[in-house]
Amino acid sequence: QAQPVESGGGLVQAGGSLRLSCAASGSIFSISAVGWYRQAPGKQRELVATITSRGITNVADSVKGRFTISRDNRQKTVYLQMNSLKPEDTAVYYCRVITTGIWGQGTQVTVSS
Repeated sequence: QAQPVESGGGLVQAGGSLRLSCAASGSIFSISAVGWYRQAPGKQRELVATITSRGITNVADSVKGRFTISRDNRQKTVYLQMNSLKPEDTAVYYCRVITTGIWGQGTQVTVSS
């Protein structure tokens, strides 16, 4: 199974939006849960959101109501829609195919105040 590839990060002002994508290859993707995580400078990596193969989602309290996770199994892609971004959302965002345990390389999200 190949490493998932994240994209969509960038610099945005507070209150803005970004949509991150996590593209994966391999047959296992459609039957695997996928998670988005983030790591801010000097902090531990934390779970942001997960989605099962059937589309059941779970979102961390810190982003609930602002972030939405979704997936398109035909495109083998998982999305993280991030709205009402805050400076404290600044971090490197990673996706992980939970069944394989393989991490992506991460994408930087920077929110300016």
